[in-house]
Amino acid sequence: MALKSTIFKATLAVADIDHGYYADHALTLARHPSETDERMMIRLVALALNAYKLQDVCQGDGTLAFGAGLSNPDEPDVWLRDFTGAVRLWIEVGQPEEKPVIKACGKADETIVYAFHHAAEVWWRGIENKLTRPQNLAVYRVPTAASQALAALAQRSMQLQATIQEGTLMLGDGTHSVDIEPLRWK
Repeated sequence: MALKSTIFKATLAVADIDHGYYADHALTLARHPSETDERMMIRLVALALNAYKLQDVCQGDGTLAFGAGLSNPDEPDVWLRDFTGAVRLWIEVGQPEEKPVIKACGKADETIVYAFHHAAEVWWRGIENKLTRPQNLAVYRVPTAASQALAALAQRSMQLQATIQEGTLMLGDGTHSVDIEPLRWK
């Protein structure tokens, strides 16, 4: 019998000072049985860091949501679609292979990868030369200590505040807080 996803609910208050974006997002995260709390929280961080694009790219008339991710390789971990259904932003987390990343670059206006885990540097050295062509691709490294600290914030029901200032995301639940400063690799 197949294992079912675990459902997490999050209310995410985003205050993106860098982009002048302030909004509350009611989110449902389905954590795949093979997904860790750390990876799930990186998906949430990716959404928070790019939430402003809902206004900047789609003028508020779009959908920013979690994709099927691990359950369906043809969907991203997070995506932004405009009112026509066009994919404006495709986000992957982890260390994806080059072919799905290049394919995503062809499906979306912008593609972003958020690499995390202690093996991210090894992954990047092996794939960097294969990802030089796509001009609409950005790759970021989330520091290992920060990504591991995020797992402690994972609860079945979460009330989170995300403040983005000078490129740093401060994510907290009122008791604990994690500062994340993604390093841009590409």
